[in-house]
Amino acid sequence: MKATYLDPVVGQYLLAHTTLPDDVLDALALETREITGDRAGMQISPDQGRFLTMIVQLSRARNVVEVGTFTGYSSICLARGLGPGGRLTCFDINEDWTAIARRYWEKAGVAQRVDLRIGPAAERLRELPADRPVDLAFVDADKSNYPVYYEILMSRLAPGGLILIDNTLWKGRVADPTVDDEHTRGIREFNDLVTADDRVTSLMLPIADGLTMIRKQ
Repeated sequence: MKATYLDPVVGQYLLAHTTLPDDVLDALALETREITGDRAGMQISPDQGRFLTMIVQLSRARNVVEVGTFTGYSSICLARGLGPGGRLTCFDINEDWTAIARRYWEKAGVAQRVDLRIGPAAERLRELPADRPVDLAFVDADKSNYPVYYEILMSRLAPGGLILIDNTLWKGRVADPTVDDEHTRGIREFNDLVTADDRVTSLMLPIADGLTMIRKQ
């Protein structure tokens, strides 16, 4: 469980009552641990993956963006929620990790729905066409650039569109007044920025390491 702020017993109960990932996602999670070691913690949790698929389905999003693809677990979950004609555009800087993602997109049968763009997301996101509004975006990348990604995506987001931001509880540190390191302060500042933004309504969900759902007015 990534939700370290939950009682472990509650966390295990939660997972036991969530539809399990299939063999493709299980294999990807295993290979990610074997290849990336401690970096495997960057991968989303199974309950979060199930949520991503369902929210794409429920919102009927057709133009979806992901910032921070890693080895592809979240992108598979997003792509599986797309209806006919839906597209997912992924942004990442690491060709080695996304090579794993490409293999598993094929295994999951979603490769034809996914477009991968390699390079700094702060630059490449600006290439998104202004005449094709984004319906839903998932951001799980370098935390210091969250405000940058947020503003670019807001400029491309359709009215009523959604942005999902990962790690906004930061292992519960954001709520601990004794913690004052640079990364925690950055997440707090971003959370405050979203809360004060009158262009949106937002909801912070206690899923995994905290997932903030932001809806453009």
